[in-house]
Amino acid sequence: MFKLLGDKKLYPGNSEIKRVYNIVYPILRILRTEVTGKFEYSIGDNIVVISGNEKVFSVSIAEFQEKAKYLLSKIKTNSGTFSVPEIEAFMQSINCLSLKAASSVKTDITIVVHDQRTGLQPSLGFSIKSQLGSPSTLLNAGETTNFIYKIEGDLLSKQDVEYVNSLFVKRGKKLSKDIKGRIKTIYEKQAKLSFVNTQKRIFSNNLILIDSLLPQILASVLLQFASSNYSSLLDLVTITEKENPLKFDTTNKHLFYSYKIKRFLTDIALGMMPSKVWTGEYEATGGYLIVKADGDVLCYHVYDKNEFENYLLANTKLETASSSRHAFGDIYEENGQLYFKLNLQIRFK
Repeated sequence: MFKLLGDKKLYPGNSEIKRVYNIVYPILRILRTEVTGKFEYSIGDNIVVISGNEKVFSVSIAEFQEKAKYLLSKIKTNSGTFSVPEIEAFMQSINCLSLKAASSVKTDITIVVHDQRTGLQPSLGFSIKSQLGSPSTLLNAGETTNFIYKIEGDLLSKQDVEYVNSLFVKRGKKLSKDIKGRIKTIYEKQAKLSFVNTQKRIFSNNLILIDSLLPQILASVLLQFASSNYSSLLDLVTITEKENPLKFDTTNKHLFYSYKIKRFLTDIALGMMPSKVWTGEYEATGGYLIVKADGDVLCYHVYDKNEFENYLLANTKLETASSSRHAFGDIYEENGQLYFKLNLQIRFK
């Protein structure tokens, strides 16, 4: 917020997270809802006029620039949770009390911009992703994102099942289920994994709303990740495109998988949550703001759909979440049939 008020404008980014200079969005206002009321931070020539809760006062642009620079230096030289008393005092003085939005919403900041292409001044909600700390997640893991596979083949004995479920790997000081090793062993027993459904019906139906074959496509990408050394979503989709597990007609080289995965990533980024019924309405109506490691802020506007989708696909990866917490990675039996669960979690690189 301090950086944006100091800069007075937003620049879009490309798929390589570099600034695009031929488009600029002048910032008119930043809107905030606090416990004490709603506040507007309106940008003038050299001042920010702050209004709300029957108060009107102004702060110089230079002060926001100074505070943004100071806060960036503190973030870069600290780790974990830490306090910055000077910034806290400044926040109090400008009625900026909340550090972040609730985890249940996608919109982190609301900005009114002047769109020079349309002449409009829309109020846009943006989700913020920062490269200043650890890479943030795009899709959080949970039992809601578990995918269930049926183990096909009659060659797995009870002893084989026990052996597979005994395979662990050491990560740091902890032992974790060796997911890749377990799948490799299942394949070595001449069995194969066949997708059945997601563990939670709401997530499955959310995916079907986006595309009727999306559950099967994601299941193929996830299995490719769990049985190979690839984690980049772009690499995994490229491999899936070549293998074409759903047997699409690729005579004319249609990129079925990348197109559908881009749709999925966009909907996840702007509103869809696995545990809630998805209506298709975006919550983050503006798109994404990326805070780069050098403190620059780039905008991925939903108006620039191609750049936004290419950015999401090029800069995300799959990763293995906690198998004990989310209950996946073991062979289990139901009604005489063997099953295996994998979990989908997507993180920015």
